[in-house]
Amino acid sequence: MQVDFYHLTRQPLEQVLPRLAERVVAGGGRLLIVSGDAPQRAALDRLLWDYAADSFLPHAQAGTGDDTAQPVLIAPEPVAGNAARNILIADALWRDAALGFDRAFHLFDESCIDAARAAWKGLAGREGVERRYWKQGARGWEQAG
Repeated sequence: MQVDFYHLTRQPLEQVLPRLAERVVAGGGRLLIVSGDAPQRAALDRLLWDYAADSFLPHAQAGTGDDTAQPVLIAPEPVAGNAARNILIADALWRDAALGFDRAFHLFDESCIDAARAAWKGLAGREGVERRYWKQGARGWEQAG
């Protein structure tokens, strides 16, 4: 199980999340995007429709149709109605249920740094968990841990 911590210092979530989702889907995977905040889920739903003129990412909010058909599903809880093996935590609140997936993307900015550090430390030494820390540098994403 791999947990990638993405420290957003140069680009906001709205620029990073669609690119990560594209990469998962392009690789044949499915993604569950989790946020406990209903307005954020609605904003992410709109974002994935129109973030780029030349892209389309099939997705839906959980419970609004056939969840099983969605390559990308936006949900309030880490329950993969689309059978995703990848989870992206959009609201910066780590959930241990993410450890039930093959890969977790934990995105956070400076306002949530303390909680992200606590989650990082909490995963240290956990059997079967590989942690990676990514930060935005002058040349793009750099792995720092």
